[in-house]
Amino acid sequence: MSLTDGAIQRMFTMGGSSDDPSFLPSVQILHLKKIAQNGGADDRWKVVLSDGNRFLSGMCATQLNSKVNSGEIAQFGIINVNEFLVNTLPSGQKIVIVLKCELVQNPGSRLGNPVDITKAGNVGSAQAQPSGGVGGGAQPMYGKVESAGNPYGGGGSNPYGSRGNSGGMGMSGGSSNPVIRTNASSQSFTPISGLNMYSNRWVIRAKITNKSEIRTWSNAKGEGSLFSVVVLDSSGTDVKCTFFKEAVDKFYNLLEEGRVYTFSGGRLKVANMQYNTCKSQFEITFDQNSEIHLQDDAEDIQESYDFVKIAALSEMEPSGFVDILAVVKHVADPAVIVSKKSGKEMTKCELTIQDDSGADVRLTVWGDLAANAQTKFANLPIVAFKRARISDYGGRSLSGSGCSVNPTIPQANQLRQWWADNGSNTQARSLSSAGGGARGADPFEQRKTVSSIKEEQLGYNEKPDWLSFKATITFLKKDKAGDEGAWYTACFNSGDPCKNMFKATQTSDGFFHCDKCQQTNEKCVRRFIFSGTVADDTSTSWVSVFNEQAESMFNGVKADELYEKLAEGDRDSYDSTFAKASCTEWIIKCKVKQEHVGDESRVKTSIVSLTPIDYAAESRNLLAALGV
Repeated sequence: MSLTDGAIQRMFTMGGSSDDPSFLPSVQILHLKKIAQNGGADDRWKVVLSDGNRFLSGMCATQLNSKVNSGEIAQFGIINVNEFLVNTLPSGQKIVIVLKCELVQNPGSRLGNPVDITKAGNVGSAQAQPSGGVGGGAQPMYGKVESAGNPYGGGGSNPYGSRGNSGGMGMSGGSSNPVIRTNASSQSFTPISGLNMYSNRWVIRAKITNKSEIRTWSNAKGEGSLFSVVVLDSSGTDVKCTFFKEAVDKFYNLLEEGRVYTFSGGRLKVANMQYNTCKSQFEITFDQNSEIHLQDDAEDIQESYDFVKIAALSEMEPSGFVDILAVVKHVADPAVIVSKKSGKEMTKCELTIQDDSGADVRLTVWGDLAANAQTKFANLPIVAFKRARISDYGGRSLSGSGCSVNPTIPQANQLRQWWADNGSNTQARSLSSAGGGARGADPFEQRKTVSSIKEEQLGYNEKPDWLSFKATITFLKKDKAGDEGAWYTACFNSGDPCKNMFKATQTSDGFFHCDKCQQTNEKCVRRFIFSGTVADDTSTSWVSVFNEQAESMFNGVKADELYEKLAEGDRDSYDSTFAKASCTEWIIKCKVKQEHVGDESRVKTSIVSLTPIDYAAESRNLLAALGV
């Protein structure tokens, strides 16, 4: 196996493999040395790579430690480098960071007579550095660099700035207030796209495009608060930044969306791309010692988009991200749901958005954006969502956070003109026609009939199907065998993790024990659970009814109240509550999912929301559908 001719020279001039993904050089490992680490940190390995003519010093990323320990990566081994970064140290020396590689073979000896790339005649003198090691090789990468200045301002070796007064750049007198600087024209900045795990002396200049609310957490390790921002720099790359505990108190009220700041003193970590919607492969954590400086000029940082038409979403894979420009033609009522993972309440709101591709799709927003959605997205605005996540939840749907309402970009003006001319009268194909997991009912034009459950064979997919229809409650099963009412006994604990939802079993001494929180209480909370039938002019279907929906059906009457009536011998009040709910008409949203009970499988339809009918609005929708 021959080495790639000129590989080291080419790697030396690149920023990394992302510059040319097709470049997969074969190089030889001349030298491999373990670097001592403190505090139980992962092992680090220095490496010298050669193409037979030139050699370059570098490091193996920590994810390659297993290959080093197994002997797959060893001295004189020939490897294919599949992914790498090139980092420039403060001294000006360049090193290569090997991120991914695979062994080709190990000849057991050096190939060729390579020389140090920094001393080669065709490399600029600015890159040449005194060196030693293999064949007169590269100098130690972590040697003391006397000439390196402090990019954060202030004197000494403190990378966060002097604790004394140094021209307004440091942390004066240990004050908890961050220094705000309005002019940083003399400072050099690292582009977000150039951040990597092997350099911590960086300063980025970026605009805040999204800021979250403050959230709290509590677990076995402690408790605290956090918030996050997404920042974008002039290179068009954005990154998520998170602030914890003391940093929340220090920075939350000072950071504003749309303003530009310089950020330094943060710690990088590899982003979990399953949840991260930013272009950067990293996330940044800031603490109270980080420095953030306000900038005056924001003209050079503009949001960039790569818009995808809504109709194209049906051909795209779930879990990807897209930029979307569309008209918000419907805003559902915000709903509060309980997260299955955390047990905490979350606010969500579903928007129906449409563009000029002849399709619309449901997009879910969360948190404060969801709570204020009725106001923020009123009057059919044009919205641009950055990196909305694609889901196959209920057909095709989207989930987004960072958005711009009525953005001042040419594409938005074109879409606004299309909507004004005739777009608002266009019949769109809905990609989310099966509904989503929202508690609110679907828009009028997306409703189905009860017969659709069987005709469209809903519930047989891997994930649940959702649909909305207008129907009448024809029967409610109010009695359960061996029980006094249509409910179950739930844990009395209203806090985490139970929130009065998990079943509590009555013990022999009359108390109620919950397996979820392992607590035993004298009391319990009763929650409705029963079945019934609903019907429209096309069909009838059995449905399951749970607590929130039953309380809506019974005008707010709770299961504990009916239990007390039965305990007092007032069976008539119990029966009449169910009787009053029968033969009432609702807009009903259901989840349809196949379940396996023993050796049998059945399709279960569960009500997830009940919306009273606004007959005036219903009449207007019917007239519009008829073209009247």
